[in-house]
Amino acid sequence: MSTLLEIRGLVKHFGGLNAVDGVDLDVEAGEILSVIGPNGAGKTTLFNVVTGLYPPNGGSIVFDGHHLVGLKPNQVCSLGIARTFQTVRLFPNMTVLENAMVGQHSRTRSGLLGAVLRLPHTRAEEQSVREQARDALAFFGSRLASFREDQPAMALSYANRRRLEIARAMATIPKLILLDEPTAGMNPKETEEMISLVGKLRDERGLTIVVIEHDMRLVKGVSDRVVALDYGRKIADGTFAEVSSDVRVIEAYLGKGAVKAG
Repeated sequence: MSTLLEIRGLVKHFGGLNAVDGVDLDVEAGEILSVIGPNGAGKTTLFNVVTGLYPPNGGSIVFDGHHLVGLKPNQVCSLGIARTFQTVRLFPNMTVLENAMVGQHSRTRSGLLGAVLRLPHTRAEEQSVREQARDALAFFGSRLASFREDQPAMALSYANRRRLEIARAMATIPKLILLDEPTAGMNPKETEEMISLVGKLRDERGLTIVVIEHDMRLVKGVSDRVVALDYGRKIADGTFAEVSSDVRVIEAYLGKGAVKAG
């Protein structure tokens, strides 16, 4: 394996709060890595810094040979990093297809003039965007295919909104997808389906995946490796069995008293 994402000494603070505190992290190409930790551990902030939503206060981020610090989110996306969010962020009044097509925005080249005049290269690009979006939707099979592509996203169930957000991320043609709590709000059956889906994203689409998740069923079911954060610092890195039995991780979730009692 080769290293696709390399993070060194990453720091992000908000006033006196060190949300990310000197994190070193490597993500290998083709790997499924889970990032765990209690609420407030810095997991989502880590994603926000990597994707350019927040500028870091220190450290370096190198993705596929490109330095990311200082880049805007659309520039990071165009290099091949896509993400989802803790709370679903779709455009509710846009159609299912249009939401998926938004994923191609950073890769389109046609300008306002081409759109107004409907120039041939603009029409060809629009058709390509539609095909890429439909391909991403088709990955979910009957789950999304059962809905008309011209139906507004607001008409989807919560689980299908989650799936549509992942389809939009896939439509960006990424090398790396960052999934932020993809099973949040899902029932046990939907969670099992998400476990299968995450594996298929890697095995069938060749994607590298980093997932933030509190549901240990998904973490155990999909992860090649697990990293634990607490108060912005990395406290464990290894297999699920190694990390879940690490004393520092148990303390982070349950407190020192629980460790002593055990």
